[in-house]
Amino acid sequence: MQKGAIRVQTENIFPIIKKFLYSDHEIFIRELVSNAVDATQKLKTLASVGEFKGELGELDITVKVDKENKTITISDRGIGMTAEEVDKYINQVAFSGAEEFVNKYKDQGNGANIIGHFGLGFYSSFMISDKVEIISKSWKDAPAVRWECDGSPEYQLEETTRADRGTDIVMYVNEDSLEFLEDGRVRSILEKFCRFLPVPIKFHDEQINNPTPAWTKKPSELTTEDYQNFYKELYPFSEPPLFWIHLNVDYPFNLTGILYFPAIKKTYEMQKDKINLYSNQVYVTDEVKDIVPEFLMLLHGVIDSPDIPLNVSRSYLQGDPNVRKINAHITKKVADKLDEIFRNDRKSFEEKWEHTGLFVKYGMMTDDKFYEKANKFLVMEDVDGGTFYTLDELRNETQALQTNKEGKLVIIYSTNPVQQDSYVWAAKSKGYKVVKMETLVDAAFINTIEQKWDNVQFTRVDADIADNLIDANENKDSVLTEEQTTKLKDIFTFQLQSQPNIKVDFKGLAADAQPVIVTRSEFMRRMKDMAAVSGQANSWYSQLPDEITMTVNANHPIYQDILKEADGGRQQKLVRNLADLALLSQHLLTGADLTAFVHRSVELLKV
Repeated sequence: MQKGAIRVQTENIFPIIKKFLYSDHEIFIRELVSNAVDATQKLKTLASVGEFKGELGELDITVKVDKENKTITISDRGIGMTAEEVDKYINQVAFSGAEEFVNKYKDQGNGANIIGHFGLGFYSSFMISDKVEIISKSWKDAPAVRWECDGSPEYQLEETTRADRGTDIVMYVNEDSLEFLEDGRVRSILEKFCRFLPVPIKFHDEQINNPTPAWTKKPSELTTEDYQNFYKELYPFSEPPLFWIHLNVDYPFNLTGILYFPAIKKTYEMQKDKINLYSNQVYVTDEVKDIVPEFLMLLHGVIDSPDIPLNVSRSYLQGDPNVRKINAHITKKVADKLDEIFRNDRKSFEEKWEHTGLFVKYGMMTDDKFYEKANKFLVMEDVDGGTFYTLDELRNETQALQTNKEGKLVIIYSTNPVQQDSYVWAAKSKGYKVVKMETLVDAAFINTIEQKWDNVQFTRVDADIADNLIDANENKDSVLTEEQTTKLKDIFTFQLQSQPNIKVDFKGLAADAQPVIVTRSEFMRRMKDMAAVSGQANSWYSQLPDEITMTVNANHPIYQDILKEADGGRQQKLVRNLADLALLSQHLLTGADLTAFVHRSVELLKV
């Protein structure tokens, strides 16, 4: 029997491991199973080159929990270790000194990735153990060995018996870690970290992984059904994806994976952190925001790359050349895929626009390279539904009627065609095209695009009366006398005196236009919309009162009837009701004002 002290450049490495890795203590399963996979893959390689000539047999890795004896055992049938190899790989913890290790990485909170980088994966077993045993038999002609350590630098190493090649790691679980003796806890960790490892992983004889997931195969080997089935495997209760992108790059960096475009409902119940990062099929994290462009964080799927540095801080990760290249490559692949669908099957592209439009607009705002490509396939849907226009197509359709005095194309849009129906109708009656802009990002998108597109201006359909949507027009002749106009203005002013943010304007509009039309400042409303979407409920803009213009159509015949009313009180109530109806159409009549409107309406109907 050999006894000795583990050779490290500090008195005791184990408190360091426990201290800096404690928050990630479940990682020990990932590290030990990954080591078992490495041992198995090495044996396959030796067999493939003719060095190992024996029978490979079953190469499963097994994980077993013995609650009674308080042990967890991880076993493989890989290359195993001789006594000399145990002494080399286990007893000599080869890194540049514990002090340097601590000083360099103590503030990074990234212990789960540090241990693998420094070859300390095996030692993660001591995070949950009072004692750890290794029983190993090499594929070479050498006796089996048993190694034991109780978490101090002292160990013992002796010959033993093992029926076949391979390695058992036996962990005697400490009192603080008894949760890991629960089958459900261990299973959940295995399913999280080992779900797609390339060697069969069995937990109490039940295989829990898929060793050949779809992303490890060539696109030519997969059918549409294969991609859809893999999506179900990843997200069992989700709706089918719209389409997907298969990543497969081996130069200048290694990257594989499949990214899916999910169906996004109009309620925008969106979930981020649905892309999982793997390294050689070992799960790493679902925090991929530095690797995947921000505007694609709502995608689902898997990316796998051994070239992404996992042992470094977030700030370094952002600056890593491979990360930047991978980020740019994913952007390009997504843009190319959308462009391909647009060019080859525009009908299908338009059918998916309800779901993909959000990605495209967000990408155009945040990524200049994506913007350049997306300009070709950004489409805007007519409020009537089913007709889509690119910018060039919309310009060709509307430039005769919707070019203002400054030479700008005025794109008239609706954020809610149902609620803004009367305004949409008024605009369409003048021959204008009105498009939908109803996603969460549209207020910010419009602001950005107005700066990037030449000679284009967006105007919301309810930002002004239809006559003024393209250019402000002079007053048309009014059928009211000067005396009638003055009297009507006095009534409106009196009724709205408690609402100083409402400006009343009299215009001679068409007789069939609405008697009162309420509009809100395009700029102020857009700023308030952006503040609301970004969660800045207490921002300066959000606190400002709405700037409301109430346009009275002096040519509507109802005013002739109101002015003939002998009852001054009824005259006042009729005017107030017209004003309230216009406010109600813009959802600006609430609370006590809405209640008063209802009571007043009932009272007027009694006469």
